[in-house]
Amino acid sequence: MKVSAALALSLAAEAVNAAALAPRHYTFPALSGTSDWSSVRQTVNFQSNAGLADVSSSQIRCYTTGTRGVQTTSVAAGGSVTFKAAPNIFHPGPLQFYMAKAPEGTAISSWDGSGQVWFKIYAEQAQTSGGQLSWASLNKGTASVTIPKNVPSGDYLLRIEHIALHQASQAGGAQFYISCAQIKVTGGGSGTPGPLVSFPGAYSASDPGIKVNIYSGARSYTPPGPKVWTG
Repeated sequence: MKVSAALALSLAAEAVNAAALAPRHYTFPALSGTSDWSSVRQTVNFQSNAGLADVSSSQIRCYTTGTRGVQTTSVAAGGSVTFKAAPNIFHPGPLQFYMAKAPEGTAISSWDGSGQVWFKIYAEQAQTSGGQLSWASLNKGTASVTIPKNVPSGDYLLRIEHIALHQASQAGGAQFYISCAQIKVTGGGSGTPGPLVSFPGAYSASDPGIKVNIYSGARSYTPPGPKVWTG
């Protein structure tokens, strides 16, 4: 089978980038001002730092060991929340943030976030240069998001997701780095967040924002999942 020169170069570039980046993994273990795995639920990769590839797994929700957060951090609607990356965000790809409100009468510490309850509040946009995609979050040690001003007050899971795309030209090649923090939103509004999605369910392995070659010929990129709710 003959392989075009352009395809061969693309595959070679991807292999070089993957080889350079593959050993590097990370977690999001804490919110600013808190200790590791206190407000943030302990994840499966808390020791290995390895990413998750199976978007159909229930682990795509919070990647948790089952251990709930031991505390809940208060944040004012319209305020900023910052996650620590440990050690850094080593792979290229977008950051996204989702929220899910605990049902009335349910303690956030006992709620697993199942069901069609998640809405997106941020999606990092790609930069394009020379037929390659890049993201400003690469190599950063923190990741911040603003809680929409009009989100209703209450207890929420705040889900951070970084999608590493350095090996994403094949289905199942993207790696997801995920954590869920327990937060209490104060001073909220009367907005109706949406569209609502579930995890698993929001993504498929063949979504163009998940199965993509970021190293050759890319001119645009749309992150997977629903549109951002701005409130």
